[in-house]
Amino acid sequence: MARHLGPALAELPPTRRALLIALRKRGEARAEELADGLGITVGAVRQHLQGLAAADLVGHREERPGPGRPRHVYRLAPAAEALFPRAYGELTVELLDYIGDEDPGLIARAFERRRRARVERTLERVGGLSFDERVAEVTRVLDEDGYLADVEPLPADGPDRPAGWRIREHNCAILAVAQRYGHACGAEIAFLREVLPDAEVTRVSHILTGAHACAYEVRRRSAEQ
Repeated sequence: MARHLGPALAELPPTRRALLIALRKRGEARAEELADGLGITVGAVRQHLQGLAAADLVGHREERPGPGRPRHVYRLAPAAEALFPRAYGELTVELLDYIGDEDPGLIARAFERRRRARVERTLERVGGLSFDERVAEVTRVLDEDGYLADVEPLPADGPDRPAGWRIREHNCAILAVAQRYGHACGAEIAFLREVLPDAEVTRVSHILTGAHACAYEVRRRSAEQ
């Protein structure tokens, strides 16, 4: 997966890179939680975190659950955000502003054209797969596009809410554009609904509203639906 990361992040030592990715996915975590997730000792995690903190890539806050010494809860420092891939940046926003000045409707049409192209490419990859296999393949497409995506199963929630999947995007590959143009986020959920036409897709968290990941619940529609 390192080939889908930003060049600076891909060049870091594997354990430090894994710690940064874990923090990007979790939002924040204690050293013990990171050690458990990576399968290494707490001491090794703390040593690497110290190095990352010295490089201004990791920060922490103190947590006091009760009497005794406070625990450190780690998170990415602002400088670490630049390590993760951004498919578009400030130049793109500037160019879109110019285009919007000339023809406001062209921006919406451009996002729609991008969505259609992504849908066509993805449908070619998921053809002939089962529902669960298609969800996994769509997640791989999102990860390859720089969204640091993963997927986890959802339990059934009664007969009207069958089991399904939660796709999470831990990195917004088009953050600068999404912050400026709502078309971007609308096109993203439209893309998921079109490549998974037999699914009910619901966004349950959103980076732009303060969450540390965009998440989508994906449940297969019943025959009646």
